[in-house]
Amino acid sequence: MLTLEEDVDAHALRRQGWTISAIARHLGRDRKTIRAYLNGEITPGQRRQAPDAFAPFMEYCRQRLADDPHLWATTLFDEVRELGYGGAYSTFTRALRRHQVRPHCEPCHGRRAATRL
Repeated sequence: MLTLEEDVDAHALRRQGWTISAIARHLGRDRKTIRAYLNGEITPGQRRQAPDAFAPFMEYCRQRLADDPHLWATTLFDEVRELGYGGAYSTFTRALRRHQVRPHCEPCHGRRAATRL
């Protein structure tokens, strides 16, 4: 990742006629990195967002949890792993919560509220 100053330097050097290879050597970066910044594919100071490994399995999880709202996450994780999910269990459960995949169950919700009091 280039800093904002390095990005400004790279663009200035390019306007002066420097080659991408020369700019990369000057800044101590890879040519492909410099090219991506000069083409506007990457903006300085921002990291690219990694693709969500859970997204292809979201609908499957929604359907399984709609069929059985009390399905254990470990069981669902095992099923999704067999389908090709490569993430860890903690990443999987975090994705279930982030995407709010598990349907609301009023009896379970009411029971938890009663035990908290």
